[in-house]
Amino acid sequence: MNLTQLTTLYLWGNNLQGAIPRSLFQLKNLESLHLSSNSLSGQVEFDQFSQPQKLKELRLSYNKLSLQIITNLSAIVPQLELLDLGSCNLTEFPEFLKYQSELQELQLSHNNIQGRIPKWVWNATRETLLFLDLSSNFLTGFDQNPINLPWQNLYDLDLQTNMLQGSLPIPPQSIEKYMVGNNHYSGEISPSFCNLNHLLILDLSNNSLSGMLPQCLGNSSALGILMLTNNFFHGSIPQMCPDDNSLKMVDLSYNQLQGKIPRSMANCTQLEFLNLENNQISDIFPSWLGTLPALRALILRSNRFHGMIGKSATNHDFPKLCIIDLSNNGFSGMLPSNYLENWNSMKFVDKNQQPYFEVLPKLDGSSKYGYIYLYLITIFAKGVELKYMKTPYLLRLIDFSSNRFEGEIPVGVIGNLRGLILLNLSNNTLTVLIPSSLWNLTALESLDLSRNQLSGRIPSNLAQLTFLAYFNVSDNHLWGPIPLGQQFGTFLEDSYQGNSGLCGKPLSKKCDSSISPPPSIFEEDEDSGFQIALDWYVVLPGVVSGLIVGLVAGNFWTSKNHEWFLEKFSMKRQPRGTRGRKGHRK
Repeated sequence: MNLTQLTTLYLWGNNLQGAIPRSLFQLKNLESLHLSSNSLSGQVEFDQFSQPQKLKELRLSYNKLSLQIITNLSAIVPQLELLDLGSCNLTEFPEFLKYQSELQELQLSHNNIQGRIPKWVWNATRETLLFLDLSSNFLTGFDQNPINLPWQNLYDLDLQTNMLQGSLPIPPQSIEKYMVGNNHYSGEISPSFCNLNHLLILDLSNNSLSGMLPQCLGNSSALGILMLTNNFFHGSIPQMCPDDNSLKMVDLSYNQLQGKIPRSMANCTQLEFLNLENNQISDIFPSWLGTLPALRALILRSNRFHGMIGKSATNHDFPKLCIIDLSNNGFSGMLPSNYLENWNSMKFVDKNQQPYFEVLPKLDGSSKYGYIYLYLITIFAKGVELKYMKTPYLLRLIDFSSNRFEGEIPVGVIGNLRGLILLNLSNNTLTVLIPSSLWNLTALESLDLSRNQLSGRIPSNLAQLTFLAYFNVSDNHLWGPIPLGQQFGTFLEDSYQGNSGLCGKPLSKKCDSSISPPPSIFEEDEDSGFQIALDWYVVLPGVVSGLIVGLVAGNFWTSKNHEWFLEKFSMKRQPRGTRGRKGHRK
């Protein structure tokens, strides 16, 4: 504290504890004091900060402090340019703000301030304030409810997570970041929002807004983030992405939007995240989105999409896709094996990347701060609804459940998606076998194949999936013993119900080796054309047991071996697709 010429003390983001020492206030030349994001505690009398008369910037947020602000303090507090008192246990607006005529940045987030924003807060700062954060309080509105926000040069406004009501206040032309999510705003979006040429982020999510979306909303070349989830918007989705655009994230989920996805979105070449979940969109699969080079998440759950997905136009469609959710629609036909084969971002995960998926909007040259937006998604996996406020970068997800997909699971493709964490193909009409190649998905945590028409055995090598926390094959036509060991010892009986031919733990039905399986010795897989070896040893214990044991020990079986075996023992191979009784392949 002998540094009498010190002007800037920046100690943000450490683990400093205890009280703020009184000697700190004796630094007469101090201009900037940043103590945010530490573990400082105790009561602080705010009038002590009036002692450094040159103080311009003060940050105390995100500690464990309780500020004591006396009345009539206005005369002695120096004229501040930046004041950050987030999470300081405030219950009302500090009265000295009436006289802060040079304030440019004001942060009072995560306090307990209630009621209306008083008019005197903006009277003194009408021309100077650039940055305002009042998020996570209990505010209900503005005094006199101005149609237009009073700050003439404001570029950053954060009013999220309050109790604000009425119509959306219209920001000034300078606004870049307009965030009012998690409030009670109602009514329609004013066409005036279309004139905000510098707007980078528009977040109106989780309100009670209604009406049709302004058709000009997606025409801004600057807009990077558009968050309108969980409102009552109806009508069609506006045309988006003019020739020059910066759109990276669009979330229109949980509304009542209709019609088709506008084909102009093929121009959104920077788009990373598109969520249209839970609307009334009636369209075919938007294969033309496959040309977008940066798209990582495509969520179309619970709409009225229909028809067959078909083949991909090129071998490079959806090159960055990590998350796709098409569940609860009317898609039909075979599973889109061509697309699955091309989704290279699901085949591996770069674990050296950031911990969460995030979007960084393109900044205007005049912007003072950068912005980071995290993916926020809701998925149905592991038997429950999971909401990710921060979506892990490692997440690789395919959910095709509750559609009309039929035929077999593409055995030669699905095993290549080694980065998959969650795979849900439930509630379709998939047939034939569970591919043994699923054991290649070593990162898999949730596998749901329930409510299909799958037959045959549960591949025993699935027991090697050591991260598998949820497994459901209920309501199929499976038979034989349930695999033992590893994670399979943790799955409950519900995982297997509706398969009368299954036996073994956790079912009460014990496996009897004398009971013959359905008349299908050979079961097709993706590599050799047949699943044999260990199963044969059980079914035909007296037949060439030495050969079978040798094959098991060597873990080697090719189509050439197989043809030799058939010829040797006079077994003719049936043409592909020929079936025996009960639907099993011969």
